[in-house]
Parts: sequence; C-alpha cells; structure tokens
Amino acid sequence: MDSETVRACSFETAALQPVPTPKVRIAVVVPCFRVRDKIVGVIERIGPEVERIYVVDDACPEGTADLVQSVCRDPRVDVIRLAVNQGVGGAVSEGYRCALRDGAQIVVKIDGDGQMAPELVPELISPILAGHADYIKGNRFFFLGGVRQMPAVRLVGNAVLSFLTKLSTGYWQVFDPTNGFTAVSRQALQRCDLARVSKRYFFESDMLFQLALARAVVADFPMKAVYADEQSSLRPMRVVGTFLRGHLVNFARRVLYTYFVRGFSLASVELVIGLLLILFSIAFGVSEWITSTRMGAPATAGTVMLAALPAILGTQLTLSWLHFDIQSEPRIPITSLTETSCGARTKIDN
Repeated sequence: MDSETVRACSFETAALQPVPTPKVRIAVVVPCFRVRDKIVGVIERIGPEVERIYVVDDACPEGTADLVQSVCRDPRVDVIRLAVNQGVGGAVSEGYRCALRDGAQIVVKIDGDGQMAPELVPELISPILAGHADYIKGNRFFFLGGVRQMPAVRLVGNAVLSFLTKLSTGYWQVFDPTNGFTAVSRQALQRCDLARVSKRYFFESDMLFQLALARAVVADFPMKAVYADEQSSLRPMRVVGTFLRGHLVNFARRVLYTYFVRGFSLASVELVIGLLLILFSIAFGVSEWITSTRMGAPATAGTVMLAALPAILGTQLTLSWLHFDIQSEPRIPITSLTETSCGARTKIDN
C-alpha cells in the first residue's frame, strides 16, 4: 500500500477501574476523511497514557494531513498519508500496521468526528490490561437513554446488523457491531489477517470475524451515543447488499473452519443432519402441495406427517447446535494463553 509517514505535531467495565501504566505502550489510530473541523480537537483530548497517535489521512479532499502538520505540536503524532482513498477499513488497517511495527502493545481506534470521548481511553483499555479481554468495543445500546436519542434508522439498522454479526462471528454477547470505538491487544491484532479485512464500512464486522477465527475474547464497553452536527457518509440502502453478503460468507467460513476443519464434535453432526432434514421437509412439502393442488385432492395425513416430522426434528437439532455455538464463545484471552506459554517455556529452559 502506498503511504508516506511524516512526523508532526474507557465484560462490562463498570466494575473495572482504569489502570493505565507507563510500562504498557498504547497507541491510538485516528482515520480521517472529511473531519477537518474536528480532528485537531480530538487529538488535543487524547490523554498522556497514549504514547503514539497515528492520524491516517485517507486521501481526504479537505487536506486534513496538512492541517494537522501545521497546527498540531504534539510530538506523539505521526501523520500517515494514503495516496488513494482506501475507506475506513483500509485507513485503520494501515494505522494498525504502523502501530505493530513501532511496538505498540494496545491499539485504540478513535474516529476523527468527535463522537467518541478520548478521555475514556483508560477505561476502555482496562479489561485488556487486567487480562480479561483481547478486544474491547463500544456499545451505545447499553444505556436506555442513549437508545432513545438514537435516530430510528440507526436503531433498527444496528439491531439487524447486531444479529447478523452474532451469527457470522459467534460473539453472541456483543452488540452494536459497527461501533468504531475499539481497543485491541497486540497479540490479538497479530493473529488477524489485515490484508483480508474489508476496507470499507464492513471493516468492524470483518474484524470481529478475524478475531473469532483467532479465538480472541471480545467484550462490550458501555458508552453514551453522541450525535451533533456531523454527517455520516454511510448510506444504509447502498451497503445492505454488501453487509448481507459479507455476513453470509463469513458465517459459512466460520462454520466450515470451526466445526469441520479445526474441530469436529456432536454439534457438527447435529448441524448437518438438522439442515438436511429441514431442506428435505421443505422440498417434499412443496412437491406434495403442488401435486395435491394439481389433482384437486387434499394431502393424506401420512403425507402431512412425513413433511412435518423432519422439519420438527431438524429444527430441534439446529437449535441444539445453536446452543452449543453460544456456549463455545471464547473465554480465555489470547494474552493469558501467550503469557502462560512463555512462562512454561521459561521453566523448561531453566
């Protein structure tokens, strides 16, 4: 990817206290596109717990990079210019690569439009520092007051997308998948194939899919929704096809990889038999219904039972698989596994 780097200028975490420590190298990635009037204020609000700030100018026509370079005097800031517009996913991925290259241990992503409070970064990263999670993401639906303020289109859209994301990633306890206020550990980020992550609006959902394949622990961070005068460039009707297709593909890939490649269990058998029975029930039922309609004679009780019983049994087996899938959500952070592995290796070496 062509880029030129130029040096310039907060589980439910309610019970967790911020525990920032100077020993942990924290970086913030801020993708920028048409946020010229907000970006400087966002940078100024980022606290001293952050070591590096990567401002990624995604070929912004407003010249965001030039503004930051000329106005910002914060020595932590690196401006990354993308020669061609990559989309939010492409911009964030480039920021992630730079943060990994420079040795960041936790990488936070904040949008440049001022909707997210940089002051909450210490609280956002607390579960990662405490070893409870690998990836933390904001959830604007946690507080009822915030839900009431959310525009109806966004509310309905997020509810639908949240269900699709649960299905495609296996993270059944997370909500608000398109929330861009996130933090990720170095270990989890290194296991993600950033080259295959969507470069556009499907980025956050695709990141969750990558994290699911890596068996990373993901948790929500309760936050309040902020809506001011910013204009979202996301057009729901234009991306609905992309999101639906992306979730279906990711669901198929996750099921294949999790239940038939990396592992095999009774749930794998339940899913296959359950789906086959449901498909047989539908095909047989439709065929008999067409035959009955053409002949003008009602279907026999035996025919009805033969169509209904496979559907009932198939549904039960599929629900059994679903229960297994929900219970299989990752619970041990990659960070903990890495530290345990390193500790065991040290003992062996000694």
